[in-house]
Amino acid sequence: MNQDELISAMAICHVEFIITHPFREGNGRLCRLLNTVMALQADMPVLDFGYIEENKPEYIAAIHAGHDQNYEPMKFIFSELLSRSLREYDRI
Repeated sequence: MNQDELISAMAICHVEFIITHPFREGNGRLCRLLNTVMALQADMPVLDFGYIEENKPEYIAAIHAGHDQNYEPMKFIFSELLSRSLREYDRI
């Protein structure tokens, strides 16, 4: 899986899981864990989800776009998130 395919898979899984919201609590934490496992399986670093916290309005808008199966906003977020994580990993 190349980086673009990984970003797409993580974004779609994240949006669909958040929209489905299967549990009363912990959906966001489980989503972040799932995305981290996906990244690690693709030989990428642990993800830095601080990007989402710093860009909360865009993140919420990306979830809303996912209701119409428009995953591009979330793909952008995960592209930025992964880039940030890779930069941090390189510093270690």
